[in-house]
Amino acid sequence: MFKDNTTMVTDVIFMGFHNLKGINILIFVVLLVVYSLTLCGNLLIIACVYFCNILHTPMYFFLTQLSLCDIILSTDIAPHLLNVILKQGGTMSFRSCIVQYFFFAMAECSECLLLTVMSYDRYLAICNPLHYTVIMNNFLCLKLSIMSWMLGISTMMASAISIVSLNFCGPNVMDHFFCDVLPLLKLSCSSTIVVNIEVVIFSITVLFLPFLLIIVSYSCVIFTILKIPSATGKHKAFSTCSSHLTVVSIFYVTLICAYGLPNRGQVLNLGKILSICYTLGTPLMNPIIYSLRNKDIKIAFEKLINNLKVDPN
Repeated sequence: MFKDNTTMVTDVIFMGFHNLKGINILIFVVLLVVYSLTLCGNLLIIACVYFCNILHTPMYFFLTQLSLCDIILSTDIAPHLLNVILKQGGTMSFRSCIVQYFFFAMAECSECLLLTVMSYDRYLAICNPLHYTVIMNNFLCLKLSIMSWMLGISTMMASAISIVSLNFCGPNVMDHFFCDVLPLLKLSCSSTIVVNIEVVIFSITVLFLPFLLIIVSYSCVIFTILKIPSATGKHKAFSTCSSHLTVVSIFYVTLICAYGLPNRGQVLNLGKILSICYTLGTPLMNPIIYSLRNKDIKIAFEKLINNLKVDPN
C-alpha cells in the first residue's frame, strides 16, 4: 500500500492554530472534557440499547451503529488534536497521517450512510406502519448496517490507496490539525487531478446521493404527517423522527459550512473551528439529542443505573 520509493516525505508537520498565546491550556481542557463526554455519552447509548429490552428495535440498533461511528471519529481526531493544541503544533509520520485520514473519512461516510438508513426506517414506521415490523426485520437491519460499514470502508480504502500512490517529496507542513484530504493533497509534488476527480465521485456517492434520499424520505414523512387529522397524532408521529432529523441537520450543516464556504481558511481559524465542530462537536451532540428528546432512552438509562447498583443484602 505504501510506496517508500516514491514517497520522500516521512513526517508531516501540523501548524495547528495560530495566535493561541496563553489560552491553549484552557482550550486543551475544554476539548479534553468534550472528548471524554463524547466517549461516555456514546458508550452509554450502546450499553442502554444492549442491556434494555425496550430498546431492542431497529431504530435503536441503528443508533448504536451511529454511536460507534462517533466513537471512531472522535478517537481518531481528538488525541492528536489535543497534542497539537498543547504543544502549539505537532508532527506525525506520513503513514500515520494516511491511517488517520482513512479512519476519519470512513467514519464520516459510514455515518452518512447510517443516517440515510435511519431515515428509511422512519419512513417505513410512519408511512407504512402496518408492514413496518415485517419489512424492517432483524435480518434487514443487520444487512443495511453491514452495507453501510462496508461501503464506507471500501470507498475510503480506495481513496487512501490513490493518495498514497502520489509522490510526496515536500513540502511537509500542513496548515491544519489533522490529515484532511485537501490539505494532504497540497503536499503532493505530482499531479492530483485524478485523485481530485475520485474525491468528487466519492463525495457524490456517499454524501450527496444519501442526502437526496434523506430529503425524499422526509418529504414523504412530512406529507404523511400532515394528513393525520388530529394534532395529537401529528405530534406523536413527528416526535418519533424529530431527534434523527435534528442530528441529520447538524451533520450536514457543519459539513457544508466546513467545506462549502469560500475562503473559510482565511478568516482567523474559522476553517479549523468548523472542522472541530464536525469531528468533535457532532459526535457529542448526537447522544445528547437522543437522550434529551427520547423517553425510552431515559427509562433505559434509569434501569441500567439501577441494575449496576450493588445489592446491600
